[in-house]
Amino acid sequence: MTRQERGALVLTVSGDLDIDSVPPLGRALEAAAGEGTGPVVVDLSGVGFADSTTVNVLLQGQTALGGRLRLAAPSSFVRRLIGMIGLDSAIPVLQNVDEAIDAPLPS
Repeated sequence: MTRQERGALVLTVSGDLDIDSVPPLGRALEAAAGEGTGPVVVDLSGVGFADSTTVNVLLQGQTALGGRLRLAAPSSFVRRLIGMIGLDSAIPVLQNVDEAIDAPLPS
């Protein structure tokens, strides 16, 4: 699900993200790179599982969007994955969607 909220594009994903289910997220991030200048928030609160394909899609999104991309409310599994591979050093990870929207964009 995609929605505009307070100048940000919020992409809400849910379920298990793997090679078969993550392509729509990749397409949404790619489309977001060509539109607007506000934050792009990926709400991960409903994601129970993510694999390396998901990490790759998020890194491609970060390459396209730069500092506009942020991750919000990862589930405990996804938070462990992010921490284990150090993804949070490349993409900001915030506690919830509101914090992700309100976090300042890099200058």
